[in-house]
Amino acid sequence: MSTTTWTLERLLNGFAQGERIALARAITLVESQLPEHQRLAAELLKNLPAPKKTTRRIGLSGTPGVGKSTFIESFGLELVKQGLQLAVLAVDPTSQVSGGSILGDKTRMELLSREDNAFIRPSPSGGALGGVARKTREAIQLCEAFGFDIVLVETVGVGQSETAVAQLTDCFMMLLQPGAGDDLQGIKRGILELVDLVVVTKADGANQTLAQQATHHYQQALHILRQESWHPPVLACSALEKRGLTEIWLKMQDYFAHQGEEALKAKRRQQGLHWLDESLDEELRAWFRRTHDKTRFESLRQAVAAGKTTVHEAVHQLIAQLPQ
Repeated sequence: MSTTTWTLERLLNGFAQGERIALARAITLVESQLPEHQRLAAELLKNLPAPKKTTRRIGLSGTPGVGKSTFIESFGLELVKQGLQLAVLAVDPTSQVSGGSILGDKTRMELLSREDNAFIRPSPSGGALGGVARKTREAIQLCEAFGFDIVLVETVGVGQSETAVAQLTDCFMMLLQPGAGDDLQGIKRGILELVDLVVVTKADGANQTLAQQATHHYQQALHILRQESWHPPVLACSALEKRGLTEIWLKMQDYFAHQGEEALKAKRRQQGLHWLDESLDEELRAWFRRTHDKTRFESLRQAVAAGKTTVHEAVHQLIAQLPQ
């Protein structure tokens, strides 16, 4: 069924009945760039039922090759086994050449995707910085209204701007692997200043000793770097052998208890203000591109590329042409 055939009433009824296809269609709507889809998405977000429970938002990042998908599947199965309903919002990088994405997380998490209490949604980053998709925040709101206990946001990987997920979630977890070579030198300081929990993956077989050493080194680094009352714990696990997963969930519960509900609510309010600024910037850029003289804009782009004018001067010329 085409997305355009879904009315606001149909979507809201689908949410009330717990229809997963209604949630999937709703996320497609908020991600769509079509004006009619954007209008319906805005109405849906405005009329969503209030969540009946407090959903925990967990952000997860990690260096390439750390095994994010394997970890999420094993950790997700552990959460589902405990009776929790889990939504996984997995962000795939968008190609700067073709504009396409692989969106392969359902195939990489085959066992988890079969679970009735698990929902996996891959989304393209759309070129957005920070490792999250442009509409990840709205997708989280939809999952909360649908009634999930946990929404886990998987980012595209650690990088210069990877800290955006910390502005979306209650708990930010980073995965690291033992014996990566550059160890602490390869970790961005800005990320370590924001993480709430660190997990060393692949702690099995010949890697067990390396994992223990890495856990000790990362814990020392965090002890020096983080002086607040919550010291991010560093845990080792083996997603393949299903070891250490329960301990990770227990540490997360310790974190939520330590923070307290009021502090978490205050954190979300601050995050809301941050994303208000981000959304405004994005909408203003979109409005500018829709309304500005495209010929003039392209002429200035070519002038900058040819070195005939500076970026600073081009921006000022563009702004000077805006209605006062």
